[in-house]
Amino acid sequence: MVDTIHANNPDLISWVNVPENSDFPIQNLPFGIYSTETKSKRVGVAIGEQILDLSLLFEYNYLSNLPFNASDFKSEYLNSIMGYGKESIRLLRDKISNLLDKNNDELQSSSHINQVLDNQKESTLHLPINIGDYTDFYSSEQHAYNVGCMFRDPNNALLPNWKHIPVGYHGRSSSIIASGVPIHRPKGQQKLDDNPNPIYGPCKLLDFELEMGFFTFDGKPLGENITTDEADDYIFGMCLFNDWSARDIQKWEYVPLGPFLAKNFASSMSPWIVTLDALQPYRIPGPKQVPAVLPYLEYRGEKHYDIDLEVSIKIPSGEEKIVSKSNFKNMYWNMNQQLAHHTVNGCDIRCGDLLASGTISGENKEAFGSMLEISWKGTKPVEMPDGSSRKFINDGDTVIMRGSANNQKIKIGFGEVSTLVLPAK
Repeated sequence: MVDTIHANNPDLISWVNVPENSDFPIQNLPFGIYSTETKSKRVGVAIGEQILDLSLLFEYNYLSNLPFNASDFKSEYLNSIMGYGKESIRLLRDKISNLLDKNNDELQSSSHINQVLDNQKESTLHLPINIGDYTDFYSSEQHAYNVGCMFRDPNNALLPNWKHIPVGYHGRSSSIIASGVPIHRPKGQQKLDDNPNPIYGPCKLLDFELEMGFFTFDGKPLGENITTDEADDYIFGMCLFNDWSARDIQKWEYVPLGPFLAKNFASSMSPWIVTLDALQPYRIPGPKQVPAVLPYLEYRGEKHYDIDLEVSIKIPSGEEKIVSKSNFKNMYWNMNQQLAHHTVNGCDIRCGDLLASGTISGENKEAFGSMLEISWKGTKPVEMPDGSSRKFINDGDTVIMRGSANNQKIKIGFGEVSTLVLPAK
């Protein structure tokens, strides 16, 4: 892959109005699926407060000399364009960047502007990818340490394997939902400390987990692995990810085989997929890994990303409280290592597979990525604007996650993932 990506040029300015501090400048151009009152689901690209309709753009011959078909853009999922691979997506993003450049009259002087641009506020954003397999990792050292301290002790917080392998488990893709889709409080078995037998009922300790996810292109055939050097070529892009967790159900069920019903009732993701290409300027070095990892997990270059993250709880009155400010750089294991480990045994990945980071926690309480940590297992409640408090998430609360990569000139944002919690059915 080439190192220089035209669409990342920080000096580019679009003829489309992009408000100051927007998540979606011309250097971003994330992909998503949207519809309007008059348009069916289709592929779109966010620019400022607008969405560029790639289906009509193709129909009007603005995407010529690219390897796509009309049906690829008039599709309910991004899988259709993802199937062409990394180089084709790069060419597409560069072409869109050229069309939106203020110095290019091709589109801005045409009669098609009003047809190919839709207002985001007047559009409906949908789950952007038909998700195949889903794997969730456990890759933040601080998060793993915090959980270990709570449920074991500080001297044995990290399990013996943690610094040798990116620990993960296979989750459920059918219950992954887009931002704006509410969830119902899950029900299941819980074991109370003062009762020898489990009880059944609504989860009492509902929690969020601040994560990021990445989606893959088609991988190698079954039996072949992807190396850390190759991993970038197999990653399409990233989203914000809320891995909902029922802590009381989890505590009872996770031994000996790990997460099950405590995790598979719902996970929420942001609707815009920011390409790995767009995030290239925000690569940073990762932490020194001690002990040294095995050769297949070694990597070269900067493979971590500087992405600011925050979580807010919006209470029923409409008031918001920021409860976490973290950063994606707070990861011990990076995406390249996760993908290399996932495939080292010959496991194949497919177009549209999702791999999530695991909870992203920093060193300070303000940067913890779950209520389990923030309230320290419920012992330190968080005060809300109306005087109430939260140990975990209440019915009627909306959890909102936001994130962006920032430097002195350009902000590459992810929008938000927002989920309202409704009572158990």
